[in-house]
Amino acid sequence: MNEVISLKNVHKTIKGKTIINNLSFSINEGEVFGLLGPNGAGKTTTIRMIVGLIGMTKGDIVICNKSIKNDFEAAIQHVGAIVENPEMYKHLSGYENLKQYARMHKGINKTKIDQMVQLVGLTERIHEKVKTYSLGMRQRLGLAQCLLHDPKLLILDEPTNGLDPAGIREIRDHLQFLTKEKGMSVIVSSHLLSEMEMMCDRIAIIQKGTLTDIQHVRNFVEEKHNVYVFETSTIESIQLSLKQEWDVTFNDKGFSITTTKEEIPKLIKKLVEENVSIYEVKQQMKTLEERFLEVTSAKGGQL
Repeated sequence: MNEVISLKNVHKTIKGKTIINNLSFSINEGEVFGLLGPNGAGKTTTIRMIVGLIGMTKGDIVICNKSIKNDFEAAIQHVGAIVENPEMYKHLSGYENLKQYARMHKGINKTKIDQMVQLVGLTERIHEKVKTYSLGMRQRLGLAQCLLHDPKLLILDEPTNGLDPAGIREIRDHLQFLTKEKGMSVIVSSHLLSEMEMMCDRIAIIQKGTLTDIQHVRNFVEEKHNVYVFETSTIESIQLSLKQEWDVTFNDKGFSITTTKEEIPKLIKKLVEENVSIYEVKQQMKTLEERFLEVTSAKGGQL
C-alpha cells in the first residue's frame, strides 16, 4: 500500500514544556486513522502541525512524498482539513462560500462544486445564507469545502461535535465512501469512541504527547482472554470442577467465564457429558471505550 502521510520523530516544545514527544506513524491510502487520547494529550497539536498552523521543534512530516519542512506548498496541496469548527462567511450563501474557496485552487469549476454539494447532501439549501445553517449543515459545508480540490488526505478534528445521531451517521457514510471508492486517507480525532469504533480502520493512542499504541480497531477491542456468557440448566453438580479449571462467575441463568476461544469447545463437551443443557453461548466483547479507558487509566491518563 502507498503511504500518504508519515510523521517522523516529530517533537514540539512550547516554553520549555514538551507537548509532543518523538511522535512517529504512517497512514496508508484508503485508510481511516483515528487519534485517541485524553484531553490535553496532544491530538489537536499534532493535527495543527500536520496542516502547518504551528511549526515542529524537531522531526518532519511527509505528505505524498513531500516534506512539510522543505516543500510546504507541494505537501499541503494534498490536504483537506477541518480543525475544530469549520469557519465560513456567514453573510454569504453556502454556494458563494465554496466559490470563494475554489478561487484558491486551479481547475475547480461549477460542475465540481455541484458534485461536492450533492455528495454532502446540501443541494436544497446551498443557496441560502450560512448564518441560517444548523451546526450539522455547517459541518457538511465544511466537508464539501475540504473535498473540492480532491485531496489525498482528509483531516477532521472532532467532525461529529454537536451533531445529532442522523448527522453523525451521514459523516460516517461520507468517510466510508471517500476511502473505499475514492482511495482517500482520513485522519479523524473524536471523543465519541463508539463512533470511532465504527469509523476507523486503525487507531493511535496518544498520552501526554507520546504515542503509546497503534492497533487495528478489531485487534484492540479483542483480547486473547475474553468473557463468554453461558445460559444453561442447573450446574450445581459441576460448579466445583469448573472453578478448579477456569475463572468462572455463576448466576441464576448459568455462568460467565474468562478464557480463550480455543477453550470453549472443551468446556461445551464437559457440560454435555454432565447432562447440562446449553441454551446460549455468547462472547461479551469489550467496546473501544472500555478498552481505551483501561489503557489510559493503566498508564496514568485522566479524562
